[in-house]
Amino acid sequence: MASVHDLTPAALLRRIEWTVLRRLDGALQGDFVTLFRGEGIDFQELREYVPGDDLRRIDWNVTARMSTPYVRDYAEDRDLTAWLLLDRSASMAFGPSQRGKDDVLVELVACFAHIFGRGGNKVGAIVFDDGPTATIPPRAGRVQSLRLIHEVLSRRPHSTSTTDLAGLLRAGVGVIRQRSLVIVISDFISGPGWERPLRQLAERHDVVCIQIADPLESELPDVGVISLQDNETGEQILVDTSDAAFRARLRELAGEQQRALTAGVRSAGITLHTITTDEDLGRAFLAMASRRKLARR
Repeated sequence: MASVHDLTPAALLRRIEWTVLRRLDGALQGDFVTLFRGEGIDFQELREYVPGDDLRRIDWNVTARMSTPYVRDYAEDRDLTAWLLLDRSASMAFGPSQRGKDDVLVELVACFAHIFGRGGNKVGAIVFDDGPTATIPPRAGRVQSLRLIHEVLSRRPHSTSTTDLAGLLRAGVGVIRQRSLVIVISDFISGPGWERPLRQLAERHDVVCIQIADPLESELPDVGVISLQDNETGEQILVDTSDAAFRARLRELAGEQQRALTAGVRSAGITLHTITTDEDLGRAFLAMASRRKLARR
């Protein structure tokens, strides 16, 4: 199968329609957009808290006066506005040549653009490398889907600086004014300081975080001495992958980093979804939808 970067936007969209979206429509009976729709912006009523309610909707002032928890309900918006915050930093270039992390990002953009855009919902994007490289205002329709796909196909990761995830999130805070669904797509390999702008985004918007990972980032095969290069700094080191202790330590460090990342995202009231470069995209979307459905109960 040809790499996504060998396809035109129209050809990639057709591939996604046949390989992913038809399966989603069959499995979810067209309910995918509903699962990703957040609260509306119009206040509807105040009611007592019941187990399972979103804790972010508690009205603390009323709760203090009534001595029992109260939550605010909102009328659901008929139309949805979605923003894609896209990490195109150098670390996203990692992975197999046939399907690396950046290829998965392009596939996700095609999926989300088509899923939301075809129903009259608006989709926009902020593309970020070592700074904002493009801001595409939200619009609906197939032309917008093709524009978004063209944007990510024509701008491959190129910087040599460390991922500035905080900068990407701050760009979202500054640009996205109307309450929206915000989907952050990144490998989340970043320096510190991103948790605060993530919480700021989540205070106003319904935020979904999707981590793209490659299995080799946490589990090296036993292939002897190899040279590894950091895509963002250019630093190279020689490692002996036949050393079982080294591979075990790598797994341990990767596990610690993943647990810290999951906790940081959860602190903003958000669930982290992880998709790997060797994972079937249709199954990954169904798993995301299942977790969203459980979270709404």
